[in-house]
Amino acid sequence: MPPESLDRALGFVLHDVARLLRRRFDHKAKARKLGLTRAQFSVLAHMARHRDINQNALAEILEVKPITLARLLDKLERQGFIKRRAQPGDRRVRIPQLTAKALPYIEKMRALGLETRNEAMAGLTQQQRDTLIDTLLAVKANLSERSARNGLSADARNQEANADDTVADEPGAERAHG
Repeated sequence: MPPESLDRALGFVLHDVARLLRRRFDHKAKARKLGLTRAQFSVLAHMARHRDINQNALAEILEVKPITLARLLDKLERQGFIKRRAQPGDRRVRIPQLTAKALPYIEKMRALGLETRNEAMAGLTQQQRDTLIDTLLAVKANLSERSARNGLSADARNQEANADDTVADEPGAERAHG
């Protein structure tokens, strides 16, 4: 069997599509002068998706170091987009929470994401769109099961698996760096 062409290799295609979605989203966000970086948007999006998640689990989902997330949260807190509260039973654990100021930005982010997704899926029928998403969700489930066997924390797995997907598919929301 001949080796797979890199142009059709799943990892390369997913990476390229994600990069192009991020680039398009960034361009739109910059043009609309929203005043937040992609990393900040990503943090807000995942906070909206994962309510009451602690900082360590959020850092794991975002695939950043806890200190990197802490700095992002510090800035978002100074800007009034989030507040932090101690976790009941363990004051050392901080739970970041969205403020009312963040909600309109999240809505703008969702609108930008929808616009970007519609551009990305132009020419696809609704059935093709549904099939694409269903297939990617199946791939995600396969990999999530493997991550459970390979040491991803139970807290991060549960947050990832049980999240409401309303914001997760926003371009720029998939990672805080990148």
